[in-house]
Amino acid sequence: MPAPPVAQSDVASWFDETYRRLGLRYLRPPRAYPIFLQLLGLRPGARHLDVACGPGLALRAAVDRGLETCGVDLSPAAVELAREQLPGVGVRVANAEALPFEDGSFDGVTCLGSLERFLDREQALREMLRVARPSARFCFLVRNASTLVWRVWRQGLGNRERRGHQDALTLASWRALFERCGLRVVDVLPDQWPRQRWQQLLPGQRPSPARPERVAGSWTPLRWCNELIFVLERADRHA
Repeated sequence: MPAPPVAQSDVASWFDETYRRLGLRYLRPPRAYPIFLQLLGLRPGARHLDVACGPGLALRAAVDRGLETCGVDLSPAAVELAREQLPGVGVRVANAEALPFEDGSFDGVTCLGSLERFLDREQALREMLRVARPSARFCFLVRNASTLVWRVWRQGLGNRERRGHQDALTLASWRALFERCGLRVVDVLPDQWPRQRWQQLLPGQRPSPARPERVAGSWTPLRWCNELIFVLERADRHA
């Protein structure tokens, strides 16, 4: 029999339990996040939104770059952690499918490692477009369904977290989804963290807002990368 459908409350409670048990240890370390803000190319003072912000690691990177930032997350436990880490930064519990912001509010939007877990991705993307200004850029980190890790370990052997709606799409399917929702793909990159984790051990290589990080391409075809970074803009931006 097919598994019962997942509800928003299931996803929220799974993340609540995960963050209460693991805290920041659930995620990659803070030094992995500045690259996503760099890819947005925003100037200090620009308005930034992080959707599914978790405990606020991308928000911290945005603050360090002088951005006016805020975040939303479905998990109250995640929002509580973010508020503890970043007092004074606007963080609230909200569903990405109904963002609590006015039209055209933000110059840049990030959503990192979470879009594949949304129950209605198209609605969430349309909401991100709605709250973004015409010149806004978007940076998403998403899971690739074409890898052996996903196809064998997650799907084939059943190690897929269903209550937390752990999911993935192929490179082509992600691209088609974004284009269907009114976004134009500017660039697709491999996840930078596998390189960063070693390079940043070298003297003087820790991320700094004053020094751009090197952005690396892939040594292997993108379709083999576990996670993909999409940099996007509105499809109608140049109309």
